[in-house]
Amino acid sequence: MKKVIYRHSTSRQLLFSVAFLFSFTFFGFAQNDAAQDTTPAAQSEAEAAAGQDSGGSDLGDPAAGKELFNSLCAACHKPYSESIGPALNGITDRRDMAWIQSWISNSAAMIASGDQEAVQIYEEYNQTAMPAFPQLSNEDIGNILAYVEQPKPEPKAAASGAGGDAASQTGGGGVSVNVILGILVFVLVVLLVVLFLVNKTLRNFADASGIVIPEKPKRKPVWKAFVENQFLLLVSSIIVLLAVGYFAYGWMMQVGVDQGYQPIQPIHYSHRIHAGDNQIDCKYCHSSARTSKHSGIPSLNVCMNCHKAISEVAPETATEEYSKEFYDNEIAKLYEATGWDPATRTYSGEEKPVKWVRIHNLPDLAYFNHSQHVSVGNIQCQQCHGPIEEMEVVYQNAPLTMGWCINCHRETNIRIEGNEYYEKIHEELSKKYGVEELTVAQMGGIECGKCHY
Repeated sequence: MKKVIYRHSTSRQLLFSVAFLFSFTFFGFAQNDAAQDTTPAAQSEAEAAAGQDSGGSDLGDPAAGKELFNSLCAACHKPYSESIGPALNGITDRRDMAWIQSWISNSAAMIASGDQEAVQIYEEYNQTAMPAFPQLSNEDIGNILAYVEQPKPEPKAAASGAGGDAASQTGGGGVSVNVILGILVFVLVVLLVVLFLVNKTLRNFADASGIVIPEKPKRKPVWKAFVENQFLLLVSSIIVLLAVGYFAYGWMMQVGVDQGYQPIQPIHYSHRIHAGDNQIDCKYCHSSARTSKHSGIPSLNVCMNCHKAISEVAPETATEEYSKEFYDNEIAKLYEATGWDPATRTYSGEEKPVKWVRIHNLPDLAYFNHSQHVSVGNIQCQQCHGPIEEMEVVYQNAPLTMGWCINCHRETNIRIEGNEYYEKIHEELSKKYGVEELTVAQMGGIECGKCHY
């Protein structure tokens, strides 16, 4: 009995140790939570103070100035880098306010008057005259200057990294996460040891008291019972054969189907930004889709129509996955491919081909004409290509199988409103089928020779 009491005492001491460690662990978690609760408040106060100290409040309203800048100035100027005109950030330090107001109102008059600074700017920028804006009041000009004089925003990635460092430093005052995890591991090990000792103590106590612990009867193995049951064996075999046939057929039907194919392009092009945020029509870049079998790969000159003046994206364009620096680097790749020098705003003549990766492929035996669908059928691009305006990286949305095409031809009605192409044939076939609307299939859209050579 003394031996049992001694072991029971040891187990009780271990349980007390476990309880103490749990209490210590919860205390550490409480300290960590308290630190996390106070950190965002301190950060928000700091951000609010920084927002109050940011420049531009003496000049005017930066929000109103942003709207005026985007509508009147953004075509030629950028706040932090040169474009057709000079960068405007810091202009109030370089020029007198009265001079800036006169220049914006009527720069040509200042040049004609012989103003030395005005003439110098005119000569420096290839004698490109700045348009006059007499409609802008001094308050409007102050608002624009308040916007361009704001400090350059920090990249999102850098800001998040700084936040992480601050959080780690704040958390240093309490218990670190590694220490807490180490304590938890130690607690689990102690629990296992306690369970082992309790089990051993109970068995020794049973042996000392003459208690016989009955052994569990051995059961027949599951696999042996299953094999002996012929009905279950037959049903299972049938189910397995049907499943194998189903999945084998589905796998074989996917041969040549690239639905979901999403290759990485040599230059990252975001349809989300261009077709979504900026609402650029698909046929502006893929202009040959109106008149040709193929939609065509846009020439880089089409890109440069806009990107001569757009060398960087707006900070709000960036996402968690793609930072502003990432997008700016991709625009730099475009400049390198076209030989464009944004500093001198000239072409060097040294061009590099861009090896775009084709996404949508049809076998050579299939014929598909974009102009027939886009110009004649008035089919929207999204019907086949999916929500292209939401795609950051384009992928193949539809399976592009023969069954998928035939099903579309059977369900899609011909649009004849204002479409002279179909007027006569639609009238004749409507009488033949006795319907007011015709599907593509009724127009012969499922005949083999329509799609196969």
